[in-house]
Amino acid sequence: MPRHVARRIGGSKGLAMKLVSFEFAETVGYGSLEGDAVVRFDTIPGAAPDLKAAIGLEQLADLRLRASGSVLSLADIRLLPPIPNAAKILCIATNYREPQNADAPLPDYPIVFTRFADSLTGHTQPLRKPSVSAMYDFEGELAVIIGRRGFQIARERAHEHVAGFCCFNDGSVRDWQRHTTQFAPGKNFYRSGSVGPWIVTPDEMPDFSSAHLRTTVNGVLKQEICLDRMIFDIPWLVAYFSTFTPLAPGDIIATGTPSGFGSKRNPPEFLTPGDVVEVDITGIGTLRNSVTE
Repeated sequence: MPRHVARRIGGSKGLAMKLVSFEFAETVGYGSLEGDAVVRFDTIPGAAPDLKAAIGLEQLADLRLRASGSVLSLADIRLLPPIPNAAKILCIATNYREPQNADAPLPDYPIVFTRFADSLTGHTQPLRKPSVSAMYDFEGELAVIIGRRGFQIARERAHEHVAGFCCFNDGSVRDWQRHTTQFAPGKNFYRSGSVGPWIVTPDEMPDFSSAHLRTTVNGVLKQEICLDRMIFDIPWLVAYFSTFTPLAPGDIIATGTPSGFGSKRNPPEFLTPGDVVEVDITGIGTLRNSVTE
């Protein structure tokens, strides 16, 4: 079983972009972030209807070359989850080797659960704390976006199926998560998690040995770790998931969280309305969401 993250992951050489999906003037579109502006791809004749389809058809390089004239200010749009209509959101629990558990035996397999697409919201949009619980928690993670269809993918070819990366907040309702051994209820409250702010293509990402994940709540650091401390690395996860289910463009793999999330702190720290959660990953940026009831 692997113990190290590959230094670079991805199959989009020469295609360095930050890709977004957004709402503007009651329409939904997608494009590439260029500074503080978004170059629209969806209005180009012949373009795929959404970012999930564009990634799957590998249209992005052509769309970027053809894009002209249709530019929106980032301040004028509402960012959605980069893939608002993901068919599969595959998640694992924890997944980091840390000093405080250095002597603990490593697991043979990860704990796996799934989320629904409508359990996620986009950058700067409110996270919904369920009124039925006082145990609403945060979990900062790296998310992998699949860009090429594959089934039973060999680990050494996993990079060919990765379109890019996002920040991910696996917002968890802990008491509902623990009703049984099945995590689904606590992981799927409507808009309880978030993903974004955009998809960074692999050429935009630094070497993982210098990339850090940090999560803050109200500006206070709660989680921090280097991405190369993963137990189950990205090629392993792509190969593992694709062994039992075909992966398709736009599918999301949430790669697990380091320690420091609220339910494991002493005393426990849960989110309340008005809190601001930020997940920052080197090379991607910061996913920021406030909490509402």
